[in-house]
Amino acid sequence: MLKEFKEFALRGSVVDMAIGIVIGAAFGAIISSFVADVIMPPIGLLLGKVDFSNLFVVLKSGATPGPYGTVAAAKQAGAVTLNFGVFINTIISFLIIAFAIFLLIRSINRLKRKAEAPAAAPATKECPFCFSVIPIKATRCPSCTSQLKVE
Repeated sequence: MLKEFKEFALRGSVVDMAIGIVIGAAFGAIISSFVADVIMPPIGLLLGKVDFSNLFVVLKSGATPGPYGTVAAAKQAGAVTLNFGVFINTIISFLIIAFAIFLLIRSINRLKRKAEAPAAAPATKECPFCFSVIPIKATRCPSCTSQLKVE
């Protein structure tokens, strides 16, 4: 049983999948940082100095009564919050990742279509008598002067 598991784990597809998951997690972290640190601050500034990561609604106050300035302060007080700003950041991250994956798959599909393109019609053929290469439209072989069938 251990031998079978080792064979399964060392298969190329399992190793490739593991590498893809690790790279995907790293890519997700990069996109999350890109959204939180690069995209959302200018948008928040344009919308009146709003920090999306701190947009929340208090559903139930904690041990220390509100108002709470940040999600962290509300959580520290034990308040129950609905963090819709973090959700907005997550949606934007998802859209960026989905668009990046779309572009990648689109490129791969283009490459596949080019590889699967039908080959051009041959420009030459072989003389059935002397086996020399002649133009496809030839009716007589220039090497052996044999009369050829027109196809």
